[in-house]
Amino acid sequence: MSLHKNINSANGLTPAGRFLFFVAALCCIGCSDRKGLIDQKLYEGPISSLDSVKTLLSDSANVILRLTAPKQNNFEEGDREWPLGFLLQSNNSNGEAESSFEANYVFYDKKEDLYHATGNVKVRNFENGDELNTEELFWDPTKEEFFTEKFVTIKSDDEIHTGEGLNATQDFSTYTILKPSGTFLLENSN
Repeated sequence: MSLHKNINSANGLTPAGRFLFFVAALCCIGCSDRKGLIDQKLYEGPISSLDSVKTLLSDSANVILRLTAPKQNNFEEGDREWPLGFLLQSNNSNGEAESSFEANYVFYDKKEDLYHATGNVKVRNFENGDELNTEELFWDPTKEEFFTEKFVTIKSDDEIHTGEGLNATQDFSTYTILKPSGTFLLENSN
């Protein structure tokens, strides 16, 4: 027993002292690991990703919106992204296609309740045949309207209207080009 006591006193630590030294060492290691975690950049990517998305929204058992997309990313704050584009079809109360909205890329900002579409954006009204083409468009589902400040082309019957900026109803039944630049007549091929 005296030999054991001499070894402990030779190291300068009693068993209780060694235990406290071990605990202090673990705390220091733990603190440096936490500092490393704090210094890491927070993950801001999607919390879920879905392939081959088909979403239906109905009212009184009638499908009023049909969304199809090859991919959808969902984010923590409720934002959504369709990195490969989407096609959104709006139906009337009889379930017949009324209008469509498609683009190569769409991002939905939940806080603003606003869709931002870019790349080959098209909006069609199936009743009157009008079709909008642009490279950027915003859709506000609360106000039920589309708008942009970018260049737009609208094909309507045998005319093409062009200009910068647009305000339009959600079903694309009425619209206003903010800075019209021209109207072109299409030749009838009959």
